[in-house]
Amino acid sequence: MAAAVAGPELEEPGGSFRRYLARLGALRPQPGAERPDGGRRTELHLLFDQLISESCGPAPAVGPSPQDVCAVLVQACQLVHLDQEHLVSKVCQLIHHLLNRFQVMVDEQNLNFLLSYCISALKQCSSWTHVEILQALAALVYNNGPKCQKYLPDLLGETGLLVRFSDSAQPDVELRRAAVRGMANLCLSVPGQPYLDESYRSICFQTFLSVLQSSKSSDVDDITFCMLLQNALKGIQSLLNGGKMKLMQTDQIGSLLAVLKKCMFHGLPGLSIEMPAALYPAPLPQYDKRSPIKQEQSEPAAFKQTGNRRKKSKGKQKKGEFGEEGREDLGDAGDGSVLGTDMLKLRLGDVQNSPCLDPRPRALDVARVSAGKDHFPSHCTGWKRISSSESEYSDAEGGIQSKTRSYQANVRQGALACFLSAIKSMEKRVLYGYWSAFVPDAPGIGSPQSVSLMTIALKDPSPKTRACALQVLSAILEGSKQFLSVAEDANDHKRAFTPFSVTIASSIRELHRCLLLALVAESSSQTLTQIVKCLANLVSNAPYGRLKPGLLTRVWNQIKPYISHKDVNVRVSSLTLLGAIVSVQAPLPEVQLLLQQPSSSGLNNSGSATPHRLNSEQWRKALPSEGEPPDHPAGCTTSEPCWLLRLCVSIIVLPREDSCSDSDANFPAFSSVYEPCPLRLESLQVLALLVKGYFSMAQTYFLELGEVACRCMEEMDPSIQLHGAKLLEELGTGVLQQYKPESAVAPDQRVPVSVVVTFWTMMLNGPLPGILQNSPHATLQTSACDALSSILPEAFRSLQNDQQILCVTLLLGLNHSENPLVKAAAARALGVYILFSCLRQDVMFVADTANAILNSLHDKSPSVRAKAAWSLGNLTDTLIINMETMGQSFQEEFSDLLLLKMLRSATEASKDRDKVKSNAVRALGNVLHFLQPYHVANPRFREAIEESLQALISTVGSESTMKVRWNACYALGNVFKNPALPLGEAPWTTQAYSALSSVVKSCKNFKVRIKSAMALSIPSKRECYGSTEQFGQIWSALVVALQKSEDTEDFLEFKYSASLRTQICQALLHLLRLAKGTDLPVVWQTVTEKGDTIKSYLLQYLKSGVEENEAGTHTELCDRERALKGALEHLSGVEKELEGKARVRVSGFLGDVLTNHTNATKLTEA
Repeated sequence: MAAAVAGPELEEPGGSFRRYLARLGALRPQPGAERPDGGRRTELHLLFDQLISESCGPAPAVGPSPQDVCAVLVQACQLVHLDQEHLVSKVCQLIHHLLNRFQVMVDEQNLNFLLSYCISALKQCSSWTHVEILQALAALVYNNGPKCQKYLPDLLGETGLLVRFSDSAQPDVELRRAAVRGMANLCLSVPGQPYLDESYRSICFQTFLSVLQSSKSSDVDDITFCMLLQNALKGIQSLLNGGKMKLMQTDQIGSLLAVLKKCMFHGLPGLSIEMPAALYPAPLPQYDKRSPIKQEQSEPAAFKQTGNRRKKSKGKQKKGEFGEEGREDLGDAGDGSVLGTDMLKLRLGDVQNSPCLDPRPRALDVARVSAGKDHFPSHCTGWKRISSSESEYSDAEGGIQSKTRSYQANVRQGALACFLSAIKSMEKRVLYGYWSAFVPDAPGIGSPQSVSLMTIALKDPSPKTRACALQVLSAILEGSKQFLSVAEDANDHKRAFTPFSVTIASSIRELHRCLLLALVAESSSQTLTQIVKCLANLVSNAPYGRLKPGLLTRVWNQIKPYISHKDVNVRVSSLTLLGAIVSVQAPLPEVQLLLQQPSSSGLNNSGSATPHRLNSEQWRKALPSEGEPPDHPAGCTTSEPCWLLRLCVSIIVLPREDSCSDSDANFPAFSSVYEPCPLRLESLQVLALLVKGYFSMAQTYFLELGEVACRCMEEMDPSIQLHGAKLLEELGTGVLQQYKPESAVAPDQRVPVSVVVTFWTMMLNGPLPGILQNSPHATLQTSACDALSSILPEAFRSLQNDQQILCVTLLLGLNHSENPLVKAAAARALGVYILFSCLRQDVMFVADTANAILNSLHDKSPSVRAKAAWSLGNLTDTLIINMETMGQSFQEEFSDLLLLKMLRSATEASKDRDKVKSNAVRALGNVLHFLQPYHVANPRFREAIEESLQALISTVGSESTMKVRWNACYALGNVFKNPALPLGEAPWTTQAYSALSSVVKSCKNFKVRIKSAMALSIPSKRECYGSTEQFGQIWSALVVALQKSEDTEDFLEFKYSASLRTQICQALLHLLRLAKGTDLPVVWQTVTEKGDTIKSYLLQYLKSGVEENEAGTHTELCDRERALKGALEHLSGVEKELEGKARVRVSGFLGDVLTNHTNATKLTEA
């Protein structure tokens, strides 16, 4: 009957499964029958055997549906009573095999039934069945953790089944391994679902940690122990990743890192390492004991074997060899050993220690030995996700030794992957306490090299493990700039102890040495890519300015051959490394010299071709011939272009010379004409970094590089267009930097304005306007907008009128873009253009720009509002400049309505977030300074003026960021400059002075104090300071501020204390020069109480000579004396008009100060 039912479905997908389901249904016990009879039991055995055998056979084209699999398993469990232990064992094997084979996720209803069955079986059945039951349980809970909440007390409680079976006292290792596996699978996170409670996480973490800390007993075979370690490592990794676990406690971190370090070297040939139970953070190398005799005997043998194996095997993979959780190639497991370090030293000689020699030829010898044997797969082989299946390893297909090596390699990879997760789970400052435990340091005289991540990178026979170690090292180096910044070995230290700075410098040098050794020895392209990436991370973070030169030269020379490597990923990462070299602390003298090396010192074929569109003759003409000075000033001094510049240009614009390499297959979208896209993009980025860091070198080829940017922006690929636009922006910015007033570049060394005009004419006649108008890619439009804003103002003035109009029209149009990125970039660009002298005097342009910026200031995007506020600040700066240069004509032409709109918008923006607020208050100060008497008298303006002043005053005293408060003080100073405002009479005057007086006394930030003191010294008439009482309060506040000018909790502020005293002294003398007779009693009272303090600071102020204060102005010594004499004369005059004792007192005090200063000056001169 069962066969008849299944017959029609034989050919359908899952038909055989439904057939089994029907057969199981037919075996269902009849009502009233307690146990199946012997015949039925035999049939169940046969049926389960058939199902297990089918699940182990060849995979069907279409597997059964999850519902069918679950139905079969549920039926099977319903048919098997827990006292029939052989059948229980078999049904658990069935659960394990079917769920893993067909990757089935059990639904919640069936999961509840099956889990209950397994838990009951563990409690009732004999111990010999427990391994199979635990394997079934592990398969059931895989990726189902959140659905198992109600079973967690039974499984993970204090006396839970998994906790009991995984205990270190458990004698059966297979049972312990199965329990740890189930626990690890429960720890897997499911996106969007709640994770394990903290109490269960803690139990699991301690269990995994105790497994990793345990030692292998003699009766346990290596493979079983490896699988146990693997499961524990994967469990910890799941806790770190899925549970977002933060490693905070020192003992927890120390214990975990100690076991990870132990497992990182598990089974590594030629290495015996004993680790303490925990590592402790310390700047010096950790206790790290190895057996030197064992090492000496075993290492040469290991190297000899691996060297021979490499020649014989050529990395042939043997089928059917799997690790516990996923496939592991035999070549990856041990037959592709890296060359031994000792052997490398013989090949390289003393390359590392001779910076003046070029190591490239010898490096190439080794590289060539391995280049032809790149037999490892180039696809990304990150640590495979945890699988619920365990594949069996057939001894017939591989010897027990290679099988063991494969499992040991899996443990090492698991430990490294776990370490990577641990790095992401702890703060970098905590991680760097363990730096010396994992990063190599130069060995002391007579002591062995400590084991570190570089030991694995140099000695591990598995390329995949080497790549994992390098990934971990990269993660440690990433963001290490601040930690490494203390390194210093530029001076020879001859001391009784080694300073920490020298220890870190020694570690950096050793990292360079080891990574360069690994580079020339590596044969796997994937691992080679990781080495170069690791070097790039090291270069980006090391403080080369504080180290002896030569490190970058070695890296530079040894990376050159890899630019022409057959693997695209290696070439791309090599360019990334070169980009890191030209961007780190640019400009470095060592890199400057490297860039000046002629092309001939590079690769024979690199950069030998000439750009395509810039034809050969044009490119050659661009280069100064030998003996002739370059056409453009301040160019490269060599007779041919910089090697790196030429290389990048040739990769970007020239057709490829060779056929596709193997790894190009990974990039099917490549044009067959050019080099692979990632290579061209990286070259563009390197070119942009080169222009940014070493513009004086790149400027010789300014127009040619502009044409490269043009060429890229004309292409169809938006990523190439984008990086072309970024190159254009860097070229524009390089010129802008040269023309800044504070630039150290001599005028005759700058790119001539005529060349810059030619450059921008080419851009505006090229693809740039089209991108800005029509590109569907917002990021590209944004970058093009930024590029357009990098035009030199002097060059813009010389552009043709229609091109100027084109630029302005494009930007005003883009200001209405719906994309916030584009709109923000357009708003910023308008803020740049409004400062151009040829545009700012055009009232119509200023009005159009103002309307556009005000529109953006009300945008819903915070980034758009922030850029618009910055531009509004620039626009209002322009109003002040025009008021001072053009006089009343500009003020009368500018629309009152627009001015009122600006005032209201800026007031509203001053209540926005800090990034908007800082520029909004700057704009408010400028607009209030710009207002004329007729504006102030206008009733429409009156309310807006009052609101804006209140906004400024409240911002000065607010808890905003220091930048906001600094700008608010600056803005109030601008307000005080406007004679049209009723300063000293209006009620807001008292509030403004009170806010500034409070800030000058107590603000934590000294720069804000300086700006408030400056604002208090701006009013030019005594009436502006209001009543005698108010004048006295300001005077007293400044005296208190002078006394507190050295009081700070933040040491970084202390460097501004001299500037603060200078500004306060200027403000005090300014007040004295304006004081009335009624003000003198308050002044005299403070002089009486604090005269000695005030005198000492005034003498210091006079003595300090030329000092640049915070405002950036220079106060000459004679100006300071003149200010003191002016105050003295004014007070003498006021006191003469007064009758009484006060007449001689204050002027006498100032006279004493001047006399003391004069005497001190004469003594100094004598």
